[in-house]
Amino acid sequence: MPEIQLDVLKETFPLLQPMIKAEEVFWINPAIAGSSDSIPHGGSSCGGRDSGNIWKSAGASQSAYGSQPTAEDVEAVEQRLQRFRPYLKKAFPETAAAGGLVESPLKEIPAMHRVLAAGADKPVRGRLLLKCDSMLPISGSIKARGGFHEILKLAETIALREGMLKLTDDYSILTEPRFRQLFSRYSVAVGSTGNLGLSIGIMSAQLGFRVTIHMSADARQWKKDMLREKGAIVVEYPDDYQKAVAEGRKAAADDPMCHFVDDEGSLDLFLGYATAAKRLDEQLRQLNATVDETHPLFVYLPCGVGGGPGGVAFGLKLLYGDNVHCFFAEPTHAPCMTLGMMTGLHNEISCGDIGLDGKTAADGLAVGRASRLVGKLMEDKLDGAFTVEDDTLYRLLAQLADSEDIYIEPSACAGFPGVMRLLDQREYLDACDLSRHMDCATHVVWATGGSMVPEAEMNRYYEKGKRL
Repeated sequence: MPEIQLDVLKETFPLLQPMIKAEEVFWINPAIAGSSDSIPHGGSSCGGRDSGNIWKSAGASQSAYGSQPTAEDVEAVEQRLQRFRPYLKKAFPETAAAGGLVESPLKEIPAMHRVLAAGADKPVRGRLLLKCDSMLPISGSIKARGGFHEILKLAETIALREGMLKLTDDYSILTEPRFRQLFSRYSVAVGSTGNLGLSIGIMSAQLGFRVTIHMSADARQWKKDMLREKGAIVVEYPDDYQKAVAEGRKAAADDPMCHFVDDEGSLDLFLGYATAAKRLDEQLRQLNATVDETHPLFVYLPCGVGGGPGGVAFGLKLLYGDNVHCFFAEPTHAPCMTLGMMTGLHNEISCGDIGLDGKTAADGLAVGRASRLVGKLMEDKLDGAFTVEDDTLYRLLAQLADSEDIYIEPSACAGFPGVMRLLDQREYLDACDLSRHMDCATHVVWATGGSMVPEAEMNRYYEKGKRL
């Protein structure tokens, strides 16, 4: 890691001053909004990329997985998830009604729309939708997308290699005892603040893998308890997320039969998240929400290490090009992706380097150092990022519950402030020729988790939000 010269960075990036004080900031990526000469990495200006659907034209010159993942890679992941639907339908009855599809609803939230407008004392221009990954079946968070894919791919790879499975088989046979016996020879490990651990632990244990979840101090106790109930081994650390990941990686390195799920750099995770884009597109069509040059789409994604929001944003950019605008939302005490992207240092700088403690009620976002993979992939794709105080998350949680009867965890509320604060970014909106189209815009706030939270715990979140 390079030596961090904080004085130089503060002079170069004025937003660092309020970030160091754990104040809320809104950063616009200069590579998107024009002044690409002001950042230490390349990028194109607004309109510098194809503005239509480039899903099919992205090419496969670097694939499976070269320097840049491609549309074909995402499609291959979607095909794998389709093959596993008969297995999921049988192994997890809660997916039976959807035929083994693990997907969440997209909801219009007009009452919350009015709450946001009243709070800001100005109109929210455009439609407001909530992508309810908080309701994803089996593990109840966005981590089901990437986490399930990585473990299902592992199971498929082993079963194919052993000659026990063919791609043309009905994958429901994977529920048979002979497969559990096969997978029990292998183990899985992951470091997590909570939700990724749940998705990896639940799916791995169901298939028959021996699974160990290395969890940081900020992980919620109920998540640890649930994992143990499902058959996972939980190892707890008094330190932060980075320590849990490092210890998990070290333990796995000593065991040739152990697969380590690398939340900081796994393309299998990343591409699993990216499959959300085409599914969202279908749901937008069902709601008659057009996405084109005069009907821009804005997506607000809570961000921890970056894999989940990065994968979703990557898939959306493949699909919509310049017609979609993605923003990451982070806690004021753990803005690792904002910090890494703004300075161009990515994973070579941590929140600790600027004096932040990383402590936040948004446990899934309590990450001090960004993914070594995602920041670089987002350099010319992410429009910006913003930070949110914990008290704001609790207030929004209670407001969403009161207005829409939807309950999500604090970290899943991080996207909401972006809807209102974006409207204050006049220079960005003008540079990207968006100002005149905002009345026709669609805003999607990504609710990343919540349905698995025990009722008593959710009630505590709600009561705190009401007090605030």
